[in-house]
Amino acid sequence: MTQVQQVLFELESDYQGHAYHVTGNALYNALARRVDARARKQLQVSHGVFVPGEYGEYPSAHSNSGYGGVLGKSLPEVENYEDLFLFRDAAQRWLLDSRPRDAHNVHDVTRHGDRLAYAPKCWFGRPENVRNSKRSVQWFLQCYLHAGRDDDVLPLNEDVLDGLRVGAARNYGLGELSLKDTQLVELDELDYSRVEDTELDLELVSPYVLQSEYPGADGQNVPWWWDADGELRRRETRLVNGEEVHVLETVDHGQVFEFTGDGAVRTAQNGVLRVGTHSKYGFGEFRLRPAGQDRVPERAVGVEGTTS
Repeated sequence: MTQVQQVLFELESDYQGHAYHVTGNALYNALARRVDARARKQLQVSHGVFVPGEYGEYPSAHSNSGYGGVLGKSLPEVENYEDLFLFRDAAQRWLLDSRPRDAHNVHDVTRHGDRLAYAPKCWFGRPENVRNSKRSVQWFLQCYLHAGRDDDVLPLNEDVLDGLRVGAARNYGLGELSLKDTQLVELDELDYSRVEDTELDLELVSPYVLQSEYPGADGQNVPWWWDADGELRRRETRLVNGEEVHVLETVDHGQVFEFTGDGAVRTAQNGVLRVGTHSKYGFGEFRLRPAGQDRVPERAVGVEGTTS
């Protein structure tokens, strides 16, 4: 059996770092100080994805259906493979159409001297005829942990997970995370029927590392089972280890390719556990979905004959 522990944090203070995610490396280092040597060796941490606590409905592929109330503030039960990605989808398909999707893809910016940070809440103005002139939406952070098949490491206790600090200026109180929710998921027990016996697309959920300056890290080619013959969007990022900074060349996340391999269920599980260099620290996560499906409806059709 292969377990993952989903974790949902609430952002309690301003955060200095990446606008869309907290790297698994940052979350791993925050946890490593609180666990024993065995857990530090086995623990692997995904990138943390920012999620607004907002009204939504479950996408059609989710095991639940219909209106979900205020999603983002808790972790729904996971019964099928698609459930794993409810809050890890950059398109935020779960937001109600009445919610400002684009506005929920960015944080409010705050200033600390000559440095900028991201606020733990975003504010929206309201019509004059309602009681309050504005409303707030709280930001949360969703990630997951796994430890291979060493079932004795997970779950990490709530006191280990609560009160982490990530990002810059942590010693000044920034980047504080409080534990909101957590649950264990058995990957082998999930329903994978939507990715069996069909043509599939592969979407990168986190960057895939091609080259790394980290000592001993192997270079990687683009996997043969990605139909990625066109121009790839690449990005340079960094892996910080204490005072050392190592440059990574990556295939940027969010890109979609045709999946040309076999063994879709096994590949889907490997995508959750991540592939390639630095997968321990959140890089190389991907998901499979039926080709051409699950597009955001109003964005599915772009220029005639193309899709967005």
